[in-house]
Amino acid sequence: MSTRGRQAEAARNDLRLLRAAHEVFTTQGFDAPVAAIAKATGVGMGSLYRRYRTKEELLQRLCVIAMERGVEAAEAGLAEPDPWEGLVSYIRACVGFRAGALAPVAGTIEVTDEMWRTARKGTDLADRLIARARAAGVLRGDVTTLDVSLLVEQFSRPAPGGEHPHVKERLLTIALDGLRAPGATELPGDPPSAEWYEGRWGSPS
Repeated sequence: MSTRGRQAEAARNDLRLLRAAHEVFTTQGFDAPVAAIAKATGVGMGSLYRRYRTKEELLQRLCVIAMERGVEAAEAGLAEPDPWEGLVSYIRACVGFRAGALAPVAGTIEVTDEMWRTARKGTDLADRLIARARAAGVLRGDVTTLDVSLLVEQFSRPAPGGEHPHVKERLLTIALDGLRAPGATELPGDPPSAEWYEGRWGSPS
């Protein structure tokens, strides 16, 4: 096999491993053994550890991938001319790939510089989406970027009534209508702060 062929095969194997790891961790819990990931992928433990030396390293990579997909979703949302449709497409995309499914590992793994950089970029883009929708008068004025992030996090969990595939879609549609301006009921309490949100993960080095 040529060098290029081996590299392509390695990339495919890595993608299979990451998909399996995401599925195992988010369905079996983050204390699931790495052996379960190797079994789901069909690779040996040695092969897995050659790619990722520790479970923490694997989780860090999964977090970066989720953040990168969030960046792509935000960029696509900003490319949508309609501010409301752009925001909705972003939220639906993030819920679709369960952007917040890894949130429970906050505080249990070291946050790398790459994770902080990617998170900052995603937040900046989401801020622009929120500001644009608010300026257009389509998003209620008391909704913040963190409100939307936490909403996505909630919808990244397994839906109640899993045997009914439309339950999550119904609930998400209700939630999206709740984001629309002007908002029928005043939101209680102060909005969540960036310090609290980031503090769950730790502090940038």
